[in-house]
Amino acid sequence: MQKRILLLEDDYELAETLKELIESENYQVDMVHTGNDAIDASYENRYHLYVFDINVPDISGIELLESLRNAEDKTPTIFISALVDLNTIAKGFEVGADDYIKKPFYPEELLIRIKAKLAKSTQEILYKNIRYNPEKREVFVDDKIISLGEVQICLLDALLRNRGNIVDKSTLMECLTHPSDTALRVALNKLKHTTNLEIKNIRGIGYLLEKS
Repeated sequence: MQKRILLLEDDYELAETLKELIESENYQVDMVHTGNDAIDASYENRYHLYVFDINVPDISGIELLESLRNAEDKTPTIFISALVDLNTIAKGFEVGADDYIKKPFYPEELLIRIKAKLAKSTQEILYKNIRYNPEKREVFVDDKIISLGEVQICLLDALLRNRGNIVDKSTLMECLTHPSDTALRVALNKLKHTTNLEIKNIRGIGYLLEKS
């Protein structure tokens, strides 16, 4: 499956250069130039990675990432910025950045870091007797592959990546074609039946998969 990246950069020339370079490695890149456009894109699509400039129009990259993290968006994020003071760098990591590249930089350096970040994010997840490969979207129970639909795969992905933490209902609703409380319960019950996972309903808040 082709990896999808959201690139936020208000320097049009640099953005085009980065987009072309990243796409040359068979990644899909959605390019935006303002914080508000990045918010819209992040809610309309699912991404494997965010690459955000900090000093952009409407809302800064730091404020944007902080809002996304508060909304339980765990998408790995790389900041690229000409702001190199320690306070800004510290704030970037404080709100949830995974990496920080100081401008000016060689575009190839960003590509190296993107590859490293995406390789790490697609490692197999092991949980009790379940083995999940995010890259291939394959699920094994007791080393036997099982068939799950896209909805169940999406739910499983969210729960496994956040095991030990409550996943908000609204986050899980994004996996559904026609979201509703009833549809979510049905989908999760089907997932539990297929995988024997103990998924706890934290009433009024969300669902919890305890740490193994």
